[in-house]
Amino acid sequence: MKTFERGSADDPVTVLHGIGKTTAALLERLDIFTVGDLLRHFPRAFEDRMDYADIAALADGQTACVRAEVTGTPVLIRGKNRPFVRAQAADDTGVMTLMFFNSPHAGDRLTVGERYVFYGKAQRAGRHVTMINPVIDSEETPGSGGAQTGRPIPVYPLTAGLSQTTLRRYMRQALAYADGMPELLPESIREHYGLIPIADALRGIHAPQDARELERARERLAFEELFLLAMVLSKRRKKLLRTRGAALEPCDMEPFYRALPYTLTGAQRRAVGEALGDMARGGEAMHRLLQGDVGSGKTAVAAACAYAAALSGWQTALMAPTEILAEQHFRSLSALLEPLGIHVDLLTGGLPAVTRRAVLGDLAGGATRVIVGTQALLTESVVYQNLLLVITDEQHRFGVVQRAKLAEKGAGDGFDPHVLVMSATPIPRTLALVLYGDLDISALDELPPGRTPVATRVLTDKTRLRAYGFMQTLFSKGQQGYVVCPHIEDSEDDDVISVEAHTKTLAEVFPAYRVACLHGRMKPAEKERIMRAFAAGEITLLVSTTVIEVGVNVPNATVMVIENAERFGLAQLHQLRGRVGRGELPSYCILFSEQTGGGTRERLEALCKTNDGFALAQEDLRLRGPGDFLGVRQSGVPGLHLSSFGADLSMLSDAQDAAQMTNISDPELDGYPELRAYVERMLKNAAQAS
Repeated sequence: MKTFERGSADDPVTVLHGIGKTTAALLERLDIFTVGDLLRHFPRAFEDRMDYADIAALADGQTACVRAEVTGTPVLIRGKNRPFVRAQAADDTGVMTLMFFNSPHAGDRLTVGERYVFYGKAQRAGRHVTMINPVIDSEETPGSGGAQTGRPIPVYPLTAGLSQTTLRRYMRQALAYADGMPELLPESIREHYGLIPIADALRGIHAPQDARELERARERLAFEELFLLAMVLSKRRKKLLRTRGAALEPCDMEPFYRALPYTLTGAQRRAVGEALGDMARGGEAMHRLLQGDVGSGKTAVAAACAYAAALSGWQTALMAPTEILAEQHFRSLSALLEPLGIHVDLLTGGLPAVTRRAVLGDLAGGATRVIVGTQALLTESVVYQNLLLVITDEQHRFGVVQRAKLAEKGAGDGFDPHVLVMSATPIPRTLALVLYGDLDISALDELPPGRTPVATRVLTDKTRLRAYGFMQTLFSKGQQGYVVCPHIEDSEDDDVISVEAHTKTLAEVFPAYRVACLHGRMKPAEKERIMRAFAAGEITLLVSTTVIEVGVNVPNATVMVIENAERFGLAQLHQLRGRVGRGELPSYCILFSEQTGGGTRERLEALCKTNDGFALAQEDLRLRGPGDFLGVRQSGVPGLHLSSFGADLSMLSDAQDAAQMTNISDPELDGYPELRAYVERMLKNAAQAS
């Protein structure tokens, strides 16, 4: 059992006054076990309690601080409803009534003739002003360490049974341990970027005396978060990089390019060159991310890499998240490579036993040069002759360990396979460098010529019937469509349209056509059956959750309707829109939303103005922050609580530079034992989480 030294930040939280077993159990729900954990439990927001107002100037609903004198003895009122304490206070401009519910002893804190600072929301009815359950400070205390007014007040993430007042009280005690907190930022980095020490930052974030102190503390801690993230990912990259990558033999790619039914874009040519350059280098295997919009031609780049690998006598495996997507890739690669004498095969869990044995035999014997499949490619029975190129599609669906398992099946004189991972989620390059720190990056930032942009409109319920009439016209021409809803079933939130209820409604709206639903709670076999039926044209309208965000290519689907569009990020809306516009027919995206405030209209109109996924990703980052992107982050990397990729892009660049400088000057971090211990712990957590 670990022993704790008195006064250390490693002390259990029970050393703080008032924290017993019950409260400690509540704090554990917030991952708080030690005093140091408590100090690292940062506020999610701050209340500005420095805005003082006169009573006469208070507007109805305004939250402010008021300096006023108690003018009457507080009275406990016991009526038919719950009892409450009523008091009166006045300043030079007017009088207000104070009401305290669920606080029968609130009057004990007030003395007639004394002046206090009251903080709360004003309710005004004519000249009469009321504050219910205001925060109380004596006039002398605002701005001091224990004051609840006169300074920014932290608002913390909580759990049931724990109040803000209680947590703030514990935090004030914990700050006595701030000087003992480990300093994870090297002193040279702090000096170079003008950052304050960790103890000052903790005091400034939990008990700021003014806005300036709060900003300096946030700047220091935000920089540290980004620095630690860059450090951990760089170390993880070093651990994951293969040191025994076989060198690709020089090959003539012109036969492949001439056989293509189209001309590659400049971005595709560049990506192919980057990947082949990695594979030709030798010594270190390729670990590259290929990201690009739907329709940007990632499959052609993958095919070019597989072609080059085959000319060197290597096998390639491409892993996709679903059987339908695997079959789609199989058809595409077969059409491109089979005419060039490169045999492509398919391996999924649904293959008949006889077919599966034949595929496994050809793969082990080397007749199959390219194998496409699902996670069935990871099973023990799958043996390769010389797998030296691994490609995974929709990279965020596969963790680091899954990619590694497939790579481990490679065998080639002790060499490890080159790895190419593909994603149709465009991410701003600065952010991608962090989220995919273990990979080099190629971006397909231009679309092949001839692709028609998807016409996008924002509509409200007032024009819903007209939209349905437009959809009816498309369906009468034999075309198909999608409708995406945020929820699977109805909830207490009546304003949100659900898949199950909307499917019934749309079946009545379009009685001449087959309407089906699809959602994540269905069994995989049922989802596959419905998607196959839709791809075959047997279903006209598919009502779904975002499970179709990554799906099969259905060129006949020409309309995408997204309900409650305000509930989705721009990046996700763009991905959903990418389900249509995949053929030669004009295609359309209809965004239904009744909300126009809070930047919603601005976000949705941005989608109407461009089909450029990278531009939309940058705009989404600016408007909403990194939440959507962090949802695809690999597990086991430091969390971000005070930093924002949207607001702190220059800080992110500085933090990455600082991490690089630290790694260059001290690769093993021998001079920074506390930083080294932190990085090692995070890498261990990553391995366990995987």
